[in-house]
Amino acid sequence: MSDILGAMLGDFYRDKRVLITGGLGFIGSSLAHRLVSFGARVTLVDSLIPEYGGNMANIDGIADKVVVNIADVRDAHSMNYLVRDRDIIFNLAGTLSHVDSMNDPYTDLQINCVSQLSILEACRRYNPGVSILFAGTRGQYGRAQYLPVDEKHPMHPTDVNGINNVAGEAYHILYSEVYGIRACSLRLTNTYGPRHQMRHHRQGIINWFARLILEGREVTIYGDGTQIRDANYIDDVVDAFLLAAASEETTGQVYNLGGTPASLIDIVETMIDLHGGTYRLVAFPEDAKTIEIGDYHADYGKIRDALGWAPRIDLREGLARTLDFYDSRREAYFGESGSSAK
Repeated sequence: MSDILGAMLGDFYRDKRVLITGGLGFIGSSLAHRLVSFGARVTLVDSLIPEYGGNMANIDGIADKVVVNIADVRDAHSMNYLVRDRDIIFNLAGTLSHVDSMNDPYTDLQINCVSQLSILEACRRYNPGVSILFAGTRGQYGRAQYLPVDEKHPMHPTDVNGINNVAGEAYHILYSEVYGIRACSLRLTNTYGPRHQMRHHRQGIINWFARLILEGREVTIYGDGTQIRDANYIDDVVDAFLLAAASEETTGQVYNLGGTPASLIDIVETMIDLHGGTYRLVAFPEDAKTIEIGDYHADYGKIRDALGWAPRIDLREGLARTLDFYDSRREAYFGESGSSAK
């Protein structure tokens, strides 16, 4: 982000009252660091359920500059109170695991769908003037019918998580159109970088590969490794959220984020080149094979044209930053070792 644009955003966010759901998680805490640097008044809401990625270490350096509320977005009474008097809500609370959503669909439904409707109802009743940014996902599209995938691509998810995110996003856009709440959704692709949860592989393969590399463990890649993904370093995703919330043009809109396409082998070999290590290819487990989406990369031209956003951090630089961050913070992020496979 240019110094001029950064200064403009700093002016916009200074003294803004900001609520971040999932605020102790990966993207939420990264947003909090930037918002604190702008002088925003930030409240973080997080359930701190271990499997979901919330981590108090994520606010090291800003803990005395934010308000932390340990609450679950499934608690409608808490959300009715917490949304009041906020200028902006970054609504990032949600479960991310595709496999978990198939094993426990009701929990995924409650968090990614029912709770989203409850948050919007709280806004409608107690703070209809708020701006709310929703974190959507590439999983809403399912298997790509064409590449790159634009926002007009049909949405046909391969798992429960994708379906519930389609509904969660649709509720936000509906409440924008019907009730005038300034809502916008960013459909994220593979986001990676500092402050991600690192205890298991079910919420992001790139960061899990990074853990295996750092621990000197062999990386296992499902299939032939040629699956194409695009990835965004966390700083670029934070830029997109900040730009979208600061623009009235984004009201009622959805935008893809995206980056440069690369195969899973390319991603792992870049990490190995940076830090050393080995990998091997293994067959897909049945629970992963049935929901695998194949190749994916997004067309992010809509947000580029509207807001001037484009990813700045290339894959090699982002991976180097990621490895460096966790290499010095293993105790805070690795916890108990999990499965070695993706």
